[in-house]
Amino acid sequence: MGMFVADLARMRDFYTRVLGFTVTDTGELETQRGRLQFVFLSRDPKEHHQIVLATGKPDRLPFNPINQISFRMAEFSGLREMYRRVVDENVKELHPVSHGNALSVYFHDPEGNRLELFVDTPWYVKQPLRIPMDMKMDDEQLWAWAEAEAKKQPGFKPVEQWSAELARRMNSGQRP
Repeated sequence: MGMFVADLARMRDFYTRVLGFTVTDTGELETQRGRLQFVFLSRDPKEHHQIVLATGKPDRLPFNPINQISFRMAEFSGLREMYRRVVDENVKELHPVSHGNALSVYFHDPEGNRLELFVDTPWYVKQPLRIPMDMKMDDEQLWAWAEAEAKKQPGFKPVEQWSAELARRMNSGQRP
């Protein structure tokens, strides 16, 4: 994913210091928009970049065109650590939620782009779903709460069952 930014240094700092990305390359390039500066970022040593920050964001936009940028976390402990970091950063609009199929933390980066950090759950429930989540609960309590809430939702089933059903539909050419 690439995005235009207004303050390259501030965004680079946030994505590296707070979200743990590593700068893999930097440079300038002449483009149709003029000479732009680029910062390439990754959290995976096999990926040259997962994010590209580029100067050139217009001064005035009627709204932020990015709905959200989502990052899958490998484990819930990582999500909890990132939650601690963004709390310490005093980010705007911090919202931990359960989607039933994922546990997520939403917040905004320094330029107002909405970010989602999430871990998958072992369940499927009909989407969209957004239930506020209390990150003050310990892990065992939180997962028990998340499962109990998911079981109340339409279509609750193990994600493996949902995936198998979806694969059959896709292979048969069925439409929803």
